[in-house]
Amino acid sequence: MATDSVVEGLRARVRELEEELNRVRRHETHRAKIGKMSAEVVDSNPYSRLMALKRMGIVQDYEKIRTYTVAVVGVGGVGSVTAEMLTRCGIGKLLLFDYDKVELANMNRLFFQPHQAGLSKVEAAEHTLRSPPQSKKKVHFSFSIFGQSLESFFFSSNFSKGGLQEGEPVDLVLSCVDNFEARMAINTACNELGQIWMESGVSENAVSGHIQLIKPGETACFACAPPLVVAANIDEKTLKREGVCAASLPTTMGVVAGILVQNVLKYLLHFGTVSYYLGYNAMQDFFPTMSMKPNPSCDDKYCRQQQEAYKVSLCRFISHSQGQIQRCLRMDLPVLLCKMVAGKRRLNRES
Repeated sequence: MATDSVVEGLRARVRELEEELNRVRRHETHRAKIGKMSAEVVDSNPYSRLMALKRMGIVQDYEKIRTYTVAVVGVGGVGSVTAEMLTRCGIGKLLLFDYDKVELANMNRLFFQPHQAGLSKVEAAEHTLRSPPQSKKKVHFSFSIFGQSLESFFFSSNFSKGGLQEGEPVDLVLSCVDNFEARMAINTACNELGQIWMESGVSENAVSGHIQLIKPGETACFACAPPLVVAANIDEKTLKREGVCAASLPTTMGVVAGILVQNVLKYLLHFGTVSYYLGYNAMQDFFPTMSMKPNPSCDDKYCRQQQEAYKVSLCRFISHSQGQIQRCLRMDLPVLLCKMVAGKRRLNRES
């Protein structure tokens, strides 16, 4: 008898959960989709405060955000918050890549919730990101097993054909991964395609982080000045110890995700100053900035090819005759960049 009562209680609980699930599904099905960005100031308009940037002269054409595609590789502590921010900003299309599953150990971070434990991070992100009205129907999701098979060609095919228009490349790639192997795979793919991307990371002690804009051929790629682990060809798996994990703070990850998305918006919508490298030190509230030139002896052959292509484009820009172009091509890239900057300053003074 006691067993029968337990079974009946479990059946009743299952019915309750099914009813709750149906209510959630009905709510999602009937959620109104926002077809057009409007500047109308009403409580029901999720775009009014975004469109105010245009009215205040910060952004010239905010509606253009819906024409861009951004790929986010790594949907963890930084990547998940980055994806949510981009969705709420009205990005046209998102491609998400991650092989991992949500764990209860992730609950100290933002975005994921306990009931999503066991789901793939991309699947959990899809459920959450389809809720904001800004997401409309053009938020897309991809599932990758790059953690098991890190091949740059996988990224190449998705980055080169994953744009909003069929067959078009994505507009920007964001690396939010937590290991060097994945970063190197993304780096190789982007160098091969000439794809502009932004790299981000948080330190193992959770009190510092950074973002970096990488333009193949123009700025240093990830292989131009590799971390010691990469330069020494050390297998990262051998550095992990049983029972020891990296620290994680939602505050640091939120800050890094925030400055990453801010940089993305400035880059795509052409306002403010886009940072080539911006660090964050939580211990001292320090935000260092810098820019790094490409290494002519970079180990990545695609990076070297992109440097030569960029050098030719610079020579054509600053030279007026075939003879000048030939002399220009014999110069080092840093010298060319200095000449270009000096030329722009001279033109500004003359105008």
